[in-house]
Amino acid sequence: MKRIVFHFDVVSPYAWLAFERLPQVLEGCSVEVEYRPLLLAGLLQRWGNVGPAEIEPKRAWTFRHVHWLAARHGIVLDTPASHPFNPLPLLRLALACGPNRHVVESLFRHVWVGGAEADDAGRLAALAAQLAPVRSPDGAAVKAELRRLTEAAAEAGIFGVPSFELDGRVFWGLDALPMLREALLGGAWFDGPAWAAEGAPRPGVKRR
Repeated sequence: MKRIVFHFDVVSPYAWLAFERLPQVLEGCSVEVEYRPLLLAGLLQRWGNVGPAEIEPKRAWTFRHVHWLAARHGIVLDTPASHPFNPLPLLRLALACGPNRHVVESLFRHVWVGGAEADDAGRLAALAAQLAPVRSPDGAAVKAELRRLTEAAAEAGIFGVPSFELDGRVFWGLDALPMLREALLGGAWFDGPAWAAEGAPRPGVKRR
């Protein structure tokens, strides 16, 4: 049985869409999925990047795009009242509960269904009561684990979410799901030299 690690941050609408699409993409495959939260802001800082919501035209395009995709695939997606928001309480809650598919779905739905404030204290308390974490989301161990997972993801070459690790390879983004499926099914392209060759560094102009 193959194993996929799904790296996510609930702040990302693309991660929510990928979460919903994943069962269809994996249909017929013998695969186990590990759901692993990370802090997208930490990755962006590590790679000297900014999030889509920090560039106004890109923010506008992102939300138009994800709503079109959601409608196309029949996925409920309601933009939260404020975005971006601080996802740390939700990511820590995922780790405190044990991030299985039910827990992760509950967190994503908290953010992306209904259009409410994702970081509203009352809503967060109600969600925590519903999920009944086995560890304290505010404990030092959970906080350290989230930092460690974010740092480990960056060391593995992960630069954004959603990202999927399979057999030492990283697949990034919602639109990489067909590529991920082909790799799972043993597509011939993955046995050739292209993966390594096209990922190799090349000389070129550097802006910074």
